[in-house]
Amino acid sequence: MPPTLLFDISNIDLNGKSLFTKKEILEVNPQAHEMQQLDGILWYDKEKYLILGYKDVTEEEFWVRGHIPERPIMPGVIMIEAAAQLSSFFVKKIYNLQGFIGFAGIDSAKFRSVVVPGQRLLLLAYINKFRSRKYTCMVQGMVGDTMVFDTTVSGLNV
Repeated sequence: MPPTLLFDISNIDLNGKSLFTKKEILEVNPQAHEMQQLDGILWYDKEKYLILGYKDVTEEEFWVRGHIPERPIMPGVIMIEAAAQLSSFFVKKIYNLQGFIGFAGIDSAKFRSVVVPGQRLLLLAYINKFRSRKYTCMVQGMVGDTMVFDTTVSGLNV
C-alpha cells in the first residue's frame, strides 16, 4: 500500500499554467538537453517546504527506443533524476541557496507502477531537513491517481 500523499493536491490546477517553465528551470538547474527531466512547477508553499512540479513524458525521450523496445517505460533512475532536479530547483530558486547542488544520496526508493510516453508525471516534494549546505527531500511521483514511486533524495551544496 502506498504512503499517504505528502500534501493535498485536490485544489491545485494540475493542468494549469506553470509558475516556472522549462526555460526558467534551465536558468537555475544545470541539466540540459536529454538530461533535463523537469518541465514545470505548478505550485509551491515556501513556509511549509512543499512543491509540485511535473515532467511531460513524450515519445521523444532518449530512453524510449531502448527501454524497453515495443513497450517503452520510463527508467526508475530517470524518475529519481526528476525528483532530484525538482528538489535542487526548489532550494536554489525559492530559498536562494547559492552554488552548485550535487546529488548526495537516495533512501528508501520504491517503484509502484510504470510511466509511459503520453503521461504527465507529477512530482510532489517536501523538504524535511534543510541546513546551510545539505538538505533532504521526500518526493512522490504520481500519474493520475496512481503513486508510481516514492523516495527520499539528498542534495549537497558543493
